[in-house]
Amino acid sequence: MSLLLLSAIIVLLLVLRQNLVAILMVVAAYIHLVYGDGVLEYIIEDMYIAADKEVFLALPLFILCGSVMTRGAIAERLIEVIKSLTSPLPGGLAVTTILSCAVFAAISGSSPVTLLAIGTIMYPALLKEGYSKKFALGAVTSGGTLGIVIPPSIPMILYGIVTETSVVELFIAGVIPGILLTIVLSGYSLFANRRLPSKPWDLVRIKSAFRSGIWSMLMPIILLGGIYSGFFTPTEAAAVALFYSIVIELFVHKEVTLKDLYDTAVSTTQMFGTLFPLVAIAMSLNILLATQQVPDMVANWMTSVVDNRIMFILGLNILLLIVGCFMDIISAILILAPVLLPAAVAYGIEPVHLGVIMVLNLEIGFLTPPVGFNIIVAMTAFKEKFWLIARGVLPFIALMLAVLVFVSLVPSVSMFLVR
Repeated sequence: MSLLLLSAIIVLLLVLRQNLVAILMVVAAYIHLVYGDGVLEYIIEDMYIAADKEVFLALPLFILCGSVMTRGAIAERLIEVIKSLTSPLPGGLAVTTILSCAVFAAISGSSPVTLLAIGTIMYPALLKEGYSKKFALGAVTSGGTLGIVIPPSIPMILYGIVTETSVVELFIAGVIPGILLTIVLSGYSLFANRRLPSKPWDLVRIKSAFRSGIWSMLMPIILLGGIYSGFFTPTEAAAVALFYSIVIELFVHKEVTLKDLYDTAVSTTQMFGTLFPLVAIAMSLNILLATQQVPDMVANWMTSVVDNRIMFILGLNILLLIVGCFMDIISAILILAPVLLPAAVAYGIEPVHLGVIMVLNLEIGFLTPPVGFNIIVAMTAFKEKFWLIARGVLPFIALMLAVLVFVSLVPSVSMFLVR
């Protein structure tokens, strides 16, 4: 009866178009009252526990860093370096788009930021060079999703927080899948545009691009080198990346003003102001569910129904792909990761590997209707129709699904560098 009432309350809140923070708060309060100790003050204590994590500070720092670089010239100069090297290839500009997204993703950690920073530059350039509108939209929209697979990744940080998994190990585990995705998408871009004319290498242009882009190229080297060498924690790396981007954009490139920094800080604060209560309330709910052993009960139920590891992995991927169609990645990770983790461990799936599988699945969710967040961002940025962009990303989704299956069934792809 109590579960039926809770379901009715959730449906009512959805009908009333309440946001996820309000829904999670009501659900957490209801479960505390009915299934817990009935002390609502525990929600506040749990929220404090969620906030009292050093890695949590990395979220606003990476978001702000990405915003600063989007306003400045780092992205544009990185693109110019890559473009100067790929111009002799047929379809070279399409490869430039994918590689630029991959490199920028290694700095920003955000899919929408990567899409906007690279897409706003590359989409007009692709059209100008004779690429079809459908392909150009598909390439920039799909390439933007690399921002959440290639570390540092904001969703991986969230997964690490809610499951108490090492964020550094998650970052390391995302390297090979991220590179594999980049290679596959770049290969398709070459094949699909193999008949387009290419340009010869221009050594003068390459030299000029490297000279003007040297400070931009140092950014991912400092950031990722510091994390993987153990010299920086993820939070320290985020702070270093932010400091570096501000110094370079203000005093070297000189394309960002103090007013731009102020506006960026305000918008980032507003964004994080909506994210923080979401994470804190979800953490409170997760703590209560763990106390009531709900994840363990789910794990026991799943192992009694599915006795095959491969079938569990396939079922897990199908579930996450469906969830990705209707739920944003942050909500999906906060709600599902703590519940799915015990079941995955029961089937021999390591927590770090599960994190990579979740992020890869939900990455595809950025491209699938009806939510398709990257499609919505692209639709707004490029003033194109939703279904035109959706058709453009279909070949890329098929390739990403192939990589997902490979990474899911062969754990060493993501775990090789971790071990």
